[in-house]
Formats: sequence, structure tokens, C-alpha cells
Amino acid sequence: MLKKELLDILACPKCKGDLEYFEKESKLDCHTCNLSYRIDDDIPVMLVDEATPIE
Repeated sequence: MLKKELLDILACPKCKGDLEYFEKESKLDCHTCNLSYRIDDDIPVMLVDEATPIE
């Protein structure tokens, strides 16, 4: 689970927009870019090249 302090400062690296946190799926979604960023061992992988499209 990510801490609220971290979630408050995280932004999409592509558009700098807000992210939606999905704890069960271990991911952060940017609805503006339609990209999903995975979370590995409570560490968000905020690399655009490794993001996956939201289905």
C-alpha cells in the first residue's frame, strides 16, 4: 500500500496530470493519457516507456 503523502505528490510523467490509485491491482492510472503505471514492491514504476494502455 502506498502512503498518502506519496500519492499526493505523484503525477503522470507524460502529462503531469492526476493519477488514480488501484491498491488491489497495484497500479496507477492516468485517464488523460490512458496509461497505467505498475507498482512493484510498493514502488511506482513511473516510466512512460513501461506504461501500458488502459483497456
